[in-house]
Amino acid sequence: MKKRNPLLTTLFWILISLLTLFPIYWLFVISVKPAVQLFSTPDILVSNPYWGNYVEVLGNRLIRSYMVNSLVISTGNAVLCTVLGFFTCYALSRFNFRGKESIFFWTITNRMAPPAVFLLPLFLLMTQVYRVGDFTLLDTRIGMILVYCTFNLPFAIWTLRPTIDAIPRELDEAAYVDGASPWKVITEIVFPLCRPGLAVTLILTWVFAWNEYLLAATLTNFDARTLTTGLSEYVTTTGTEWGIMATISVFTLIPALIVFGLVQKHIVAGLTFGAVKG
Repeated sequence: MKKRNPLLTTLFWILISLLTLFPIYWLFVISVKPAVQLFSTPDILVSNPYWGNYVEVLGNRLIRSYMVNSLVISTGNAVLCTVLGFFTCYALSRFNFRGKESIFFWTITNRMAPPAVFLLPLFLLMTQVYRVGDFTLLDTRIGMILVYCTFNLPFAIWTLRPTIDAIPRELDEAAYVDGASPWKVITEIVFPLCRPGLAVTLILTWVFAWNEYLLAATLTNFDARTLTTGLSEYVTTTGTEWGIMATISVFTLIPALIVFGLVQKHIVAGLTFGAVKG
């Protein structure tokens, strides 16, 4: 068998990494250019960065409120989906009841449908069905958290079930023999063993909610507007402010990179947990 040249392999992956990261780098280049230079001859290297776009974005009160809304909605949705997904997968894994697999498949079908299909039903639910006096869920943070559960909760269930299935039931039975309650078994045995899978589910659902645009643009007006929808405000009939849009896009990348960095060690372990059974 012919051995691979490690130098060629390394160079290949370096090239692939550069091609993958170049659009992000170019986004940063656009964000540190004034408007008059955007349509001139492009420079690959940044020689004289212009930070006025960042000052304008950070000084904009609306953009700051959009950032806070995105953080609250994404974090609330990720935590809610992960917790509900964990308990749902525990029930599907540990209890035998009729139609269990059908329920699991039905939850996945919600993820298969395109989000545009749910726009009208969700709008009517938020404005008509779940209405208390003058209060509606439209354009509220809690409303968007629940809306994102429509798509992220099935994903959380699909991601967590193999993780919980891989934990031997004998551990639960041994704990019951020692006098542990069901809640103690869940919190002190199953939950600690699921931490890698829970970390992966949390970060992925967070990123999905953070990056979502269509539902946020349709179901929010001002109070719960997110950072991704704020980009559309800079596309007007008089022109497009590409520098400001690039700067906002850079800010949308920073929290995701921070979250990925915090749970990076759990990602590989969580994705491969339960893939091989002994």
